Amino acid sequence: MTKWQYGVVIDAGSSGSRVHIYRWLKADRAIQDASDRELHSLPVVKSRKELKIKPGVSTFGSTPDLVGEKHLQELFDYADTVVPEKSRSSTPIFLLATAGMRLLSDKERSRLLEEICAYTKSTTNYLITDCDLHFQVIPGETEGLYGWIAANYLLGGFDAPEEHDHGKNHHTYGFLDMGGASAQIAFAPNTTEAIKHADDLKLLRFRKVNGDVAEYKVFVTTWLEYGVHEARRRYVEALLKQYDSSHDELPDPCLPEGLQISTKGDILTPDKLNGKTAHMVGTANFQECLRATFPLLNKYKACIDPPCLLNGVHVPAIDFDVNHFVGVSEYWHTTHEIFEMGHKDKAYDLKTYQQRVDKFCGSRWTDIQKDVEAQTWGKKVSESTAAEVCFKASWLINMLHDGIGIPRVGLEHLKNGHNGTKEVLDGIKNKGFTDPFQAVNKIDGSEVSWTLGKAVLYAASEIPPKNTNTLPVGFGSNKAGVPVDFQFAGINHVVHPSKNTTESGSWKNSLLHGTSPRRVPGLFLFMVIICIAVFLLCGKDRRTRFYQKVLPRRWTRRWNKGGLFGNKPFLSSSTVEQRQHLLESGLTDPYEFELNSIDGVMDEDLFSDDSSSIRKGKTSGYGTPRLRTFKSETNLDNAFGIRSETSGVQNQGFSGLFVRTESRESLTRGEGRSRRGSPTRFKSSPLLGNTIMD
Repeated sequence: MTKWQYGVVIDAGSSGSRVHIYRWLKADRAIQDASDRELHSLPVVKSRKELKIKPGVSTFGSTPDLVGEKHLQELFDYADTVVPEKSRSSTPIFLLATAGMRLLSDKERSRLLEEICAYTKSTTNYLITDCDLHFQVIPGETEGLYGWIAANYLLGGFDAPEEHDHGKNHHTYGFLDMGGASAQIAFAPNTTEAIKHADDLKLLRFRKVNGDVAEYKVFVTTWLEYGVHEARRRYVEALLKQYDSSHDELPDPCLPEGLQISTKGDILTPDKLNGKTAHMVGTANFQECLRATFPLLNKYKACIDPPCLLNGVHVPAIDFDVNHFVGVSEYWHTTHEIFEMGHKDKAYDLKTYQQRVDKFCGSRWTDIQKDVEAQTWGKKVSESTAAEVCFKASWLINMLHDGIGIPRVGLEHLKNGHNGTKEVLDGIKNKGFTDPFQAVNKIDGSEVSWTLGKAVLYAASEIPPKNTNTLPVGFGSNKAGVPVDFQFAGINHVVHPSKNTTESGSWKNSLLHGTSPRRVPGLFLFMVIICIAVFLLCGKDRRTRFYQKVLPRRWTRRWNKGGLFGNKPFLSSSTVEQRQHLLESGLTDPYEFELNSIDGVMDEDLFSDDSSSIRKGKTSGYGTPRLRTFKSETNLDNAFGIRSETSGVQNQGFSGLFVRTESRESLTRGEGRSRRGSPTRFKSSPLLGNTIMD
């Protein structure tokens, strides 16, 4: 058996889907192989290169029946190349959708998720315990929290607090994420702010390899319409309002000189200009662009629950002495795709960055086109990327410094040629950078993706706890115990019992003191099973006396004559159950049964221990059918097919069995004979409930 556990997480974004495959040691092997340092750390989770395809799953909102073949199958095929076939049945798969799916109607979203789950179940062998758990649209706050986990996991803030001491007993890093539609922030406030805003925090619980629990209190929020695409849309709307309808050309300081684009962002050439259609014309003034994008922050919107940063959304005060932030997604692409690639020294500090942005965004569009064609900034930079990067740069600078408040202190004293990025990246390798902000894409070769946070949390949930009262891994409201909104990290929500706990103490704690709402029904069902077992073990005579005491007298007389239904059942319940099991399981056809003689062998197993492909049936009572052949184990594939397709044949097979079978008592007494040697006539079968005739 393999020592590895795998996990598949699909990031279903608005523009496309990415499948990430993660691997970690199974809990028992991890404990066995771990060093002392590793025992006091989270499980080691490694990732493989992901695959991204376009468009996003949300484009199938009106055609959910096409999402499997046209979208998911390519992702599944890639996952199959990484996850060994023998491990797939134990490998959980998650599809977690973000901004794009949130824009669909409730009906479209529900139908699409149902189709995704059904297709995954029917075409793959991956582990799916609950559709709602494995396929869901996650809120921006959850996305931000997973990203916070991923960043701190890679930076080492969880496993070695003493090496990441930022002061004031703080050792974790803040997380910033910006996509096309929204932006997220997640950080652990300092002690004073954490106490003051305790109700606004999320309680996050891990389990280390040795079973120890680690808890963190994190603030996370999202700003809708603060992603780069939505911010651009709001900017264009404001520009259209600024100029009346008589203006066809709208001056745009966020575009290079001479560039003309439509209100939707498409680059326009002279042959595409359509009469008096309104469009933007670049004026190449980056400082003016900064001033034009600043109002989009909505800094001065009423703050109902102070303090607030943007758009009236509450955020606890950030202590930048101890809160050091990493930014991913657009924070990385906007600062590095152009403003890093064309330079030997890879820099992001505000001074160097703005110098490069000013130079680029003050250029003529024709010159930029030549550089794109010459691949000055690499193969990935296209004309559309170059056309929109000046707006993105102004939006990012405003978000960081005027919105979130990342300090600019000391930047004016930096010397020309200062390589801030190199210093910060070197600090990351040493597990401890102290800059207020740094954009990152990979740390130690692993991409900082929120999907990694999901995988780390899941792997931690599989570590067995040290004792029975250990709380589950996951996150929820900042309350003691397991709050109502708690989201379990793994598929197994049951707390593992301690090896040192006695068996009696384990079941008593689970049934009487557990946190599951099902513990009372479980206890009731357990007592019912015990009562039935005792009743069956007390013997026929005691059961008969019980019937005489409890049942009405007329029912007792009928029982003494031949059963509550007027006739004693001529087949034992075990015989009937065996026969029904064989027919319903699809292991044989009803016509492959033949009857044994009445004096058959009693109380033996239906099948012998012979594992060959041909097996002979044995009788376990009067009239037990003999199984002629068990042709192939491949019949297991049709285990449920026979019943639905040949239900009429089954009924016929059962009827034949009852017509040709009778009890020894009836033969001895000769009761109810219609003619010599014929089976007993019954008005109805007590088991089948239909009339049986000769």
